[in-house]
Amino acid sequence: MKLSVFLELVEIKAKTASILPFFIGLCYSWYNYHEVRVGYVVLYFIAMVIFNMAVDILDNYNDYHHATEVHDYREKTNIIGRENLSLKLVFNIMVTMIVISAVMGIVLAYYVGWPLFFMGLYCYLVGIFYSSGPKPLSSLPLGEFFSGFTMGMMISLICVYLNTSDMFQWNFATLGSIALIALPNTMWIANLMLANNICDLEEDEKNNRFTIVHYLGKKRALALFLLMNLIAGVALILAVVFGISPWTMLLSFLALPVIVKQIRSFLKVQIKSQTFINAVRILAIGALVQVVTFAMGMF
Repeated sequence: MKLSVFLELVEIKAKTASILPFFIGLCYSWYNYHEVRVGYVVLYFIAMVIFNMAVDILDNYNDYHHATEVHDYREKTNIIGRENLSLKLVFNIMVTMIVISAVMGIVLAYYVGWPLFFMGLYCYLVGIFYSSGPKPLSSLPLGEFFSGFTMGMMISLICVYLNTSDMFQWNFATLGSIALIALPNTMWIANLMLANNICDLEEDEKNNRFTIVHYLGKKRALALFLLMNLIAGVALILAVVFGISPWTMLLSFLALPVIVKQIRSFLKVQIKSQTFINAVRILAIGALVQVVTFAMGMF
């Protein structure tokens, strides 16, 4: 398998969705606890990326099998069919990556504490059943919630817990603070899937995938897309107001004109090949600026 094909199979371009929430958790840990355990977070980062790649392989693998004969998705769109990849090879790569990342996670849980094991187990179950089983999460109106919460919130929460397990308190104040700082990423990641489902509405319905867009209709789905972007912006302000992030994070709004331009472009036209990239850019720009401005306030 060529490297370029492998990178497309694991959807390397979409890794922003997991890497930047990790860095938000890292910044939060240092700013609020003055604690970063380098060895733990490096191991977690590697395990997280490996599992994320495995999940994307699984998504492509299941989409290939679930594709109907109504159109040529399997032969011309899906990376496995388009590149004539061996299903056995793809499956073996996927399982190997899941096992390696799981072993790394169990080792971390042994040293850090069993709460990490259960948080990781939740993430693995969502990752696997996101596109697997008779009713995959991605084909239900729940997909946006599970993708946004799992990648936006849980990745940051696990990162904070890894760094602060000996002083971490499982109370409303702690979890609420982490949820607030992770809320922009949670919204933007959920919007990534929402934008994808808006663009793919007709194709999804042909493949018997009835996402939230099927039930809301495109007009209301677009209103939801806009609302979640607004919530992300409000969360950035509230994080500073409540003192869980430095004032420098307000500099994130310098990127507002660019983000507004992307939002307007997507609201105007919803074509996968032309405007889905707008949602990707919103996530990449918004999350990156949040991390950078957060880090600026720490130094």
